[in-house]
Amino acid sequence: MIKSFRDASIRTKLIFTHLLLIILPTILIIAIFYSSLYDLIVNDSVRQEFATSRQSAEALEAQLLPISAVSSAIRSNTFIRQLCTDSVSEDEKQALVRNNGALSDLSTQINSDVDGTIITSIHIYTDHVPDELYHNWLLEDFFLPEAESRGTYWHGIMTSSARTELYCPSFYLSHGEIADYGSLAYIEKLYPTSKASYASPSYLAIYFSSEDLSRILKQNITLNQGVAYIINERDSIVASSDEALAGAFHMDYGTVRNIASSGEGYNSRVVLDQEVYAAGFSLGNTDWYMASVMPSSYVTHSGVVFIRYFALVYLITLVIAFLIALFLSRSINLRLFAIIDRMREARSHPPVSLPDPVTHDEIGELTDSYNYMATRQNLLLKRQQETAEELRTLEISALQAQINPHFLYNTMDMINWLSQSGEQEEVTRAIQALSSFYKLTLSRKDPITDLRSELDHIKLYVELQNMRFEERITLTVDIPDELLSVRLPKLTLQPIVENSILHGILEKESQEGTIVVAGWEDSGDAVILISDNGVGMDEETLATVLSGENKKATGTNIAVFNTHRRLKSLFGDAYGLSYSSVPGEGTDVEIRIPLYQSK
Repeated sequence: MIKSFRDASIRTKLIFTHLLLIILPTILIIAIFYSSLYDLIVNDSVRQEFATSRQSAEALEAQLLPISAVSSAIRSNTFIRQLCTDSVSEDEKQALVRNNGALSDLSTQINSDVDGTIITSIHIYTDHVPDELYHNWLLEDFFLPEAESRGTYWHGIMTSSARTELYCPSFYLSHGEIADYGSLAYIEKLYPTSKASYASPSYLAIYFSSEDLSRILKQNITLNQGVAYIINERDSIVASSDEALAGAFHMDYGTVRNIASSGEGYNSRVVLDQEVYAAGFSLGNTDWYMASVMPSSYVTHSGVVFIRYFALVYLITLVIAFLIALFLSRSINLRLFAIIDRMREARSHPPVSLPDPVTHDEIGELTDSYNYMATRQNLLLKRQQETAEELRTLEISALQAQINPHFLYNTMDMINWLSQSGEQEEVTRAIQALSSFYKLTLSRKDPITDLRSELDHIKLYVELQNMRFEERITLTVDIPDELLSVRLPKLTLQPIVENSILHGILEKESQEGTIVVAGWEDSGDAVILISDNGVGMDEETLATVLSGENKKATGTNIAVFNTHRRLKSLFGDAYGLSYSSVPGEGTDVEIRIPLYQSK
């Protein structure tokens, strides 16, 4: 199976790997973290609901806060205190009533406190004020007889207990209070506050509407079937987001207070055989608590919905990824197959370039590289054909130049003279040297040889010349061992050494001289220097040695020219021969070839 996948097309591999990279991690994540993810979603939903409930509780506190401020301002008002207590005489109260400035200030204060949005009405129920203050045109019905409060639920609570203040739900109020003043009220006992006093107390009543409280509670609910409500110490519902649900999920005052005191956020509870999440919040200075209840089924439902949504998104992502993989693989395959087809054709035919790529990604770069290779290969094939033909001609000319009939005639004549002189050993040595010389010269098995063989060749040549010219030529070789394996064409050194002898040393008056062959490495190239102390050359002659202009003059000139041409054809224009000479002092020939030819 592994081999089949390895041999599959890139398109198949891309599609398979794309799907594997998406499906496998997702399956592992779902398998490992499904329960944790589900709990995380549920807990996050619960935290969000708790944060919303806390905001609602804070908004309710802010809604009730002005009531405490107004109560404190009225309670500390000196004018009201003097009017509503029995410690001030009737004459003194009449004098206070006649003070229109005090009545005007009180009227202004009351009108500013009753804003119509939070506080809807303010009254003091008392029997201690002069009669003319009841239904006063300036104060209207701010002061009311204490008898008008009798029969209300809140009046019964206040008279039968030691309470000094009471936040009242609707049913604590009379129908008249609800119709004329407001559906909710804050009642505070004034002067005296102690039950031990025999004087009848006065009551401050600050009325406000439950509509704003219900609106805030409704904003608290974000889940279906959830409810928020306000409960007082007598387990009465003050306001709610939904009256029916408030009754269905009703919890007693002590339970709500304990939940709020725990500070643990939402608690899981069972209300009427239904599991719910419940939270409680104390509402400022009141004895009211806000309860927020939501069924656990609806909380967990959000987790299920999220999981389904996640699965849907994952499925859509999978389909999109598959289509992208399909598109990419098809695009890549088409372009790769175009290159592969051209490469297959190149096995048996010259390569043909592809159209220039539209995109410049990796395949575009590959196409550019293939086109460059194809162009370059076609150029090289053409150049190779031209070079092969040229080299064939040059090698023939070079070899013909080396087989100098005059050299062979003179050497044979020398051997004949030695034979007649009875110098049999010298004759044998000369014949062996000549045989070895032409064996190296005429061998066609491989046109390329190493520097070691070339040095042996010129040593034989100099040996033969010395036998002819009575040891007048000295050959010195100074080549490092690491250069002896450098590869170069056959008969590269011999024509140069021959030129040094025939046109350099033997043209001196003494016909004696030295040839030095040295070598070194220079920037990745091998440099071979052949130096003689012959007669040298003038500038005019030096200029024509490698130009080929005098190649018909002598065989040695043809050989040197052809040697130079062969090196350039094989290795490039940077390689070949270079001459330098000083008339009367000698000539230096530098041969430069690449080191990478070594084996």
